[in-house]
Amino acid sequence: VQLQASGGGSVQAGNSLRLSCAASGSGFRRFGFNTFDISWYRQAPGKRREQVAIHSSGTYTQYEDSVKGRFIITRDNGKKSAYLQMNSLKPEDTGVYYCMARSPAHDDYWGQGTQVTVSS
Repeated sequence: VQLQASGGGSVQAGNSLRLSCAASGSGFRRFGFNTFDISWYRQAPGKRREQVAIHSSGTYTQYEDSVKGRFIITRDNGKKSAYLQMNSLKPEDTGVYYCMARSPAHDDYWGQGTQVTVSS
């Protein structure tokens, strides 16, 4: 399983970005992409990586408190992709964003990260 995150960039506070996570590889022969839980994590400089949003293999979603009402996680199983729509961005949203896919066997796969920088 390979994950490719993209869509990061540098924006001013209040603006929006949409991150994409494209999945590929033969690892989906055992479990289809639609059976994986997909999460977005971020890591700010000098801080631990934290989960900001998760989309279950079904319809369940959950968000970290600081992004509730501003970020939306979605997925397109037909395209083996997941997205993170980030609105009303704040400087504290700055960091490297990673997508992670967890299989039904609890194997975790990580993408390479995409940088998001929000200036005030």
